[in-house]
Amino acid sequence: MILAVEETNLVQAAVVHSISWKESHRSFCAHDFIEMHTPERQQEYIRNKMKCGSKFYILIEEKPIGIVSIKDGIIEDLYILPDKQNMGYGTKLLQFAIAQCTDTPTLWILENNTNAKRLYHKMGFQETGRIHAITDGLDEIELSFEYTPVN
Repeated sequence: MILAVEETNLVQAAVVHSISWKESHRSFCAHDFIEMHTPERQQEYIRNKMKCGSKFYILIEEKPIGIVSIKDGIIEDLYILPDKQNMGYGTKLLQFAIAQCTDTPTLWILENNTNAKRLYHKMGFQETGRIHAITDGLDEIELSFEYTPVN
């Protein structure tokens, strides 16, 4: 079940975001920077993004598993708990997010995030060629959803 994040489930969403973000960034971020991303900090991050118009959703199957945010056509914060990855939950949450978009679904990923890139390509996203430099050696790349007509 996918639910909108509100004050009643914000702590659960922040825990999923914290755990998943730390694991996904552990291989290329400094330990101190990783550890700053506590559930309390991520709770404030989510709350601030919601105040700016982002809608957050949480995927729950017996317990919280994943999170995603959407603002117009921008999909962000798609995270699945590490022990629940590669079980179809990311696909389920991404399909939901695409359906919520009011503009062409677009997202940005770190260029070295091969697992995410594989999922997004499988789901019909293509690289647009737009790039944001994050650090000297790491870029973020934009992907946009290409609708496939049904015959």
